Amino acid sequence: MLRLDLQKLFLLLTTATVLLTFGNSYYATYQVQKQLMIDSTLESNRVYAAKLAETTNNFIASAQLQLAYSAGILASDMSNIALLEAEAKRLKQQSDFFNTVAIINSDAVIATVFPYTTPVKGLVLPNNARQSFNARQSLVTDPFLSPSGSYIVSLSEPIFSNGGDYLGYVTGTIYLHNNNVFFKLLGQHSHNDGSYIYVANRNRELLYHYDPERIGDLVNGNSVLEASINDQQGSAMVVNSKGIAMLAGYAHIERAGWGVVAQRPVDSVMAELDVQLTQVILKSLPMLLFILLSIWIASRYITKPLQALALFASDMDKNLSQTHINHIKAWYFEVNSLKQAILSGLGSLNNRINQLHEDSNTDPLTQFYNRRGLVNILDSWEEKKISFAVVALDIDHFKVVNDTHGHDVGDKVLQQLCDLIRAYPHEGAVFCRSGGEEFLIMLPEASAQAAYQYAEGLRNQIANVDMPTAGKITVSLGISLWRAEDKDCSIKTALKTADIALYQAKRNGRNCSIIAE
Repeated sequence: MLRLDLQKLFLLLTTATVLLTFGNSYYATYQVQKQLMIDSTLESNRVYAAKLAETTNNFIASAQLQLAYSAGILASDMSNIALLEAEAKRLKQQSDFFNTVAIINSDAVIATVFPYTTPVKGLVLPNNARQSFNARQSLVTDPFLSPSGSYIVSLSEPIFSNGGDYLGYVTGTIYLHNNNVFFKLLGQHSHNDGSYIYVANRNRELLYHYDPERIGDLVNGNSVLEASINDQQGSAMVVNSKGIAMLAGYAHIERAGWGVVAQRPVDSVMAELDVQLTQVILKSLPMLLFILLSIWIASRYITKPLQALALFASDMDKNLSQTHINHIKAWYFEVNSLKQAILSGLGSLNNRINQLHEDSNTDPLTQFYNRRGLVNILDSWEEKKISFAVVALDIDHFKVVNDTHGHDVGDKVLQQLCDLIRAYPHEGAVFCRSGGEEFLIMLPEASAQAAYQYAEGLRNQIANVDMPTAGKITVSLGISLWRAEDKDCSIKTALKTADIALYQAKRNGRNCSIIAE
């Protein structure tokens, strides 16, 4: 029978144990990081879709205000062609919202259009282009073919005389297949990793897509699009029309009844994870090799005293001295050395895993907790029944900083702001970056008044500090409370309430603090 000697058996068992431990650690790390990246991508796409929806909604609101202002001017004299032409030209040139501006009279005749590149002036609107004419109210139309043959949507405002007579309407049109405002609002998203955005109306017709050939297509059976059209926002894993698994975030554009979806391929996320795990393996490989070498060396020292003991047992009749036995016992120090070498290797790996865990709970730019890290803190507080105040903070007009000075300056502003927040005194405060320029501050055992005083003091201090390159900024803050004894209010509700108060502060003119009612 083939028998392994003690040194080979020891090497086999210890080497296998170390390799299996490392392998299991790599596998556990991969699974944890995989879920973290999926969750992070879903949340990022949800936030991004919500921001795009908000931006588009604001654009529509602004455009409708401009149209309403022009409608008031035109109501004074719809028969004055010079006035109509001048107003159409002014409305088109004052912004880049519309591809064309047209004024239609009460007979459904196109009275004027600017620019004059499309020979449609004087034409009667066909029936398929009379959504705005028949509605006689502020309207964002469904897509239709214009008299010039272009596939368009339009924003329109009715024109009424002082006596209430319908005089026609003024409309700004957006050519869906041309370079339009949607490409400027939505077309900045990178497609290098397969990510893309699309917008569809309530009839599931594509209004914007990175592939212009898809504009006008009907999208059926898409759960996230259905949810976004039905006034919902969120995120989910879906399969697109090409059979590609995507991580999608979606939101609703309220003024138009449209849905916007931002999505990234799952394979792209997994490829990024593979790169990260490869780096982890490469960085830990020297330590692994060092441990294996230590095992081989230590095995030789460990087997020597055991072999000596076996020899002593077989030669008992030779009356070996006690001195020799004591000498053998001294080698147990090498057994301890081997144990320490293995523990050292495992400790190094655990430190790496702990660092990965810490990174997954911390925002890399600001070193504040991210959403996942905050959830862990709040779960602990809820278990310990620690009441707290929530202060939701958002930088006012931060997009202007990024657009004017670039994202590098924007990042420095965020870091400087976080330094100010950290330095502002409040015992036990926990800080979280919940979005691009949005932050949450948790104040344990704080009353509403104390939280308000904290928020106002922090707001005033921020307003008086010059940020790098960008100068002074302001912030808006919303405040809510979570009381451990209040069974009717969950932590999620408290966070949402603070967010609502924050948006109330925005609506109140920004640079202020609001306590949720």
